[in-house]
Amino acid sequence: MQERLLSKEHEDRISTRDQTHRMFSWSVQSAVKPMVIAKADGCYLWDAEGTRYFDLWSQACYLQIGYNHPRVIEAIKKQAENLCVLGPELSNESTSGLAQMLCELAPGDLNKVFFTLGGAEATENAIRMARLFKGKSKILTRHRSYHGATLGALSASGDPRRFYAEPEAPGFVHIPDCYCYRCPFHKTYPGCNIVCARHIDEVIQLEGNVAAVLVESIVGSNGLLIPPPEYLPIVRQVCDQHGVLLILDEVMAGIGRSGRWFACEHYNVVPDMMTLAKGITSGYVPIGAVLLSSKIAQFFQDRYLPCGLTFSSHPLACAAGIAALTVMREEGLVERSEKLGEFLRAELERFKEKHPAVGDVRNKGLWGCIELVADRASRKPLVRWNASGAENKPMNEVAKSLKSQGMLPRVRWNYIFIGPPLIATEEDLRGVTQALDRALETADGYVE
Repeated sequence: MQERLLSKEHEDRISTRDQTHRMFSWSVQSAVKPMVIAKADGCYLWDAEGTRYFDLWSQACYLQIGYNHPRVIEAIKKQAENLCVLGPELSNESTSGLAQMLCELAPGDLNKVFFTLGGAEATENAIRMARLFKGKSKILTRHRSYHGATLGALSASGDPRRFYAEPEAPGFVHIPDCYCYRCPFHKTYPGCNIVCARHIDEVIQLEGNVAAVLVESIVGSNGLLIPPPEYLPIVRQVCDQHGVLLILDEVMAGIGRSGRWFACEHYNVVPDMMTLAKGITSGYVPIGAVLLSSKIAQFFQDRYLPCGLTFSSHPLACAAGIAALTVMREEGLVERSEKLGEFLRAELERFKEKHPAVGDVRNKGLWGCIELVADRASRKPLVRWNASGAENKPMNEVAKSLKSQGMLPRVRWNYIFIGPPLIATEEDLRGVTQALDRALETADGYVE
């Protein structure tokens, strides 16, 4: 018999405090009733009743090393006992150590780091540096993108959460996506000539005053859109031709998730700046970073850098980052992501053959997406983009099926996302794919 981990009274007390005093992000407050989590370990969480759930999305796709890794916990404890907090204008072993480690891992000449509090602040500061470096104001970003929830980062995003921040910050121009399954130019790869990348050349010319192109190396929460091999090299070439900076957002794609330390390594492209966060510490302590190329770092060597955050370079976060990255390197988790990604790809392709609701499947490493459709011929989405309420019933039923099978899922629009901790085993993934198989039978029932 399943044993409760928290008494019903304790669980109710937590829920009451939440509903009385907390505001929840991206939610209608009256509709929120979060699951009370009693404990977590490895790839799993347990609710108050003692039910175990496999974390299918690694919280917000950052829990690379899983929950409660003893080496990271010990590193945080030791740092707290020695030096718990320090302003960013001062230095210590952890802040300098993490800066060096990130630069050594990064491709090309990305050899300077500006630490931030998370991904949104990394976006904000990368944009500011790009504008100062180029003396120009416009930033090109894509329609299906998410770069963070602060005003500048949200304005750069194409995600519908941007609508609630309008009127947005000025200076952002949105360009078409690289979305082969739903090409905005109505082309088919590989005969498309990668027009989505080449179109950027025309936009830069017509817009003028462009400082940078800011794109996710692989689009994350807007559909896990994986570009073909030619896309990023062409974007890099276009930027170079016009003297425009290339900023790659690797907040979600980076730190091993795609089977490389950084997703841009799949394409042999080195950006002028790269934004990171999430996986640096596997979420144990919040941190973000902007990696800068030599030419941009040199620009600010004798110029004022008007960027700063009170808790930038926090020693607890930096100590956690060193420990987490060391764990990933020594336990071979990046290589593990690539290897298990091959198993995941085979299973996703099997779903595509078996289930009429599956329109497309995509993955890089342990990072995948199943796109559901109501009709394969027309590619009509199972639910419309940004659907909510009753319109979203088919996807709610899919999520309910996964949860009933012990999965903590990430379902958004007509997408099922897959991004378990990189410590997951093939046995874990077999359990995941069995649960997905059953959930997709629910989706098949809504096919027209």
